[in-house]
Amino acid sequence: MGDYQEFIQQIHRKTGIDLSLYKEAQMKRRLTSLYEKKGFRSFKEFFEAMNRDQECFNEFLDRMTINVSEFYRNATRWEVLEKKIFPRLLASNKKLKVWSAACSTGEEPYTTAMVLSKFMPLSQISILATDLDQNAIQKAKIGVYSERSLAEVPQEMKAKYFKPEGSFFKVADEIKRAVTFKQQNLLSDRFDSNFDLIICRNVMIYFTEEAKDQLYHKFNQALKPGGVLFVGSTEQIFNPNEYGFEVEDTFFYQRSPHAVKI
Repeated sequence: MGDYQEFIQQIHRKTGIDLSLYKEAQMKRRLTSLYEKKGFRSFKEFFEAMNRDQECFNEFLDRMTINVSEFYRNATRWEVLEKKIFPRLLASNKKLKVWSAACSTGEEPYTTAMVLSKFMPLSQISILATDLDQNAIQKAKIGVYSERSLAEVPQEMKAKYFKPEGSFFKVADEIKRAVTFKQQNLLSDRFDSNFDLIICRNVMIYFTEEAKDQLYHKFNQALKPGGVLFVGSTEQIFNPNEYGFEVEDTFFYQRSPHAVKI
């Protein structure tokens, strides 16, 4: 068995994370550059170091999960959410159940809270945000961001919900209170159900076709009929009907009202 294949098995036993569900060439390249930078010569040496050193293990998780995010990423899509998706969802339900999956360092769920605050008081908003990487979740809870992360934030939102701190910006406490962060492995953990909106953007590109297939089915089952899956701008679902979805707008997929629970 190859060095990397053995590493996959060891990581699975240690953490429950199945690296075989991630595109191999991408993941292998990313992790090889990390262990070489740290002075190791093989995945075997790297794994042994992770067992001894929690910091090394945290670095592995960080590299594996690629935490690149920003507020209002692809701003025109957030406009569609505000002008079209939320009004339809709120027409039949005044309190929405919303999940930001693979939320990274929190920019996405906090953006969702800001957009929803145009429709209701923040005290009535509750968004679940999950990620595999505990370090990313800790950063999200702190809520301090570089100016670059705020490049797409509308000026009125920036003035209302961010406070400058040196060369950084801190997100307002009332936005933070609207979001609950939890650790979750999308590929192996059970999903909650009856969501009105699931946002999962810019993570599916790292998964194999088999893993994507499994996730689209799980997301569909986690939504209410008529609920919406919002995906990233490189993650168009080319055969949505196979998973019980209908296209509502570009990168927005509505669970078919007649979709059957499996």
